[in-house]
Amino acid sequence: MSSTTLDNCIRYSNPAEHELTMTFNFHHLKIDYEGGDKWSLMPADIPALKKILETWQVGMAEGNGWNAVFWCNHDQPRVVSRFGDDEKFHNESAKMLAAAIHFLRGTPYIYQGEELGMTNAKYTSIEQYRDVESLNCYKILREAGKSESEALKIIGERSRDNSRTPMQWSAEKFAGFSNVGAWLSSPDNFKTFNVEAEEQDANSVLNFYRKLVRLRKSKKIISDGAISFIERDNPDVLAYRRTSGEEILIVLCNFRAVESKLAEKTLADYSAQGFKKILGNYDGLNENLRPFEFIVFEKQTCQSF
Repeated sequence: MSSTTLDNCIRYSNPAEHELTMTFNFHHLKIDYEGGDKWSLMPADIPALKKILETWQVGMAEGNGWNAVFWCNHDQPRVVSRFGDDEKFHNESAKMLAAAIHFLRGTPYIYQGEELGMTNAKYTSIEQYRDVESLNCYKILREAGKSESEALKIIGERSRDNSRTPMQWSAEKFAGFSNVGAWLSSPDNFKTFNVEAEEQDANSVLNFYRKLVRLRKSKKIISDGAISFIERDNPDVLAYRRTSGEEILIVLCNFRAVESKLAEKTLADYSAQGFKKILGNYDGLNENLRPFEFIVFEKQTCQSF
């Protein structure tokens, strides 16, 4: 439902309508399109992302609709390269982005390689691309006066080929995907981000995704609880509350590569009010949220706060 309205998606997915089980909407994946143009680059508008997620999460809940929650698919760039930092804060941002989605109301989807933190292809030549849309766009950009490097930068961030590179199974030749070169070549970092290596690393993105799946299965509040949003005017932090009976989860996600200060409460306030940290991508608690840090707090007894 790329551009479908909230009201229509409620009607499509409300069980009483006997139509669809859930809907995928793409509004949140257009926040880095300058002027609505996929091929015009701009930094991700995090306040816009927050507003869209709140509108759809709360609206679908009120209308008894159901969301698919996701970042990636075969037409989207790799999310750790797009909204995270795939170099300095690769591990931290990949985990934060995963947690931001997996604690929402709806059904989370994990696209192949997302659970490894696979990155954009980072190709250096247009000859490495196969996607007809990318090849045509490169030609249009060059004819419009863009230099080769400028056009390649745009294609490198937007091409659908970013999500279509082979699954990275090992550090062996061709990423363990095949015995010969595939339709698309793998990013050079496949020797680091692959299933075999991440299986052996307790701190890997792969093992973190497994933890998320286990938590979602063991804590019904994640799949069944109500949702409301906090830190709504904070330009850096996506934050929301899940509630079910006397149980509360607080999810805090810093979308910046620098420390971010909470506006409504401090991390110490949550601890003082009986919240316990049950998940995060850094050890302990700092005064502020560290670069791409996320924290999930849990409390079993409802109190006003």
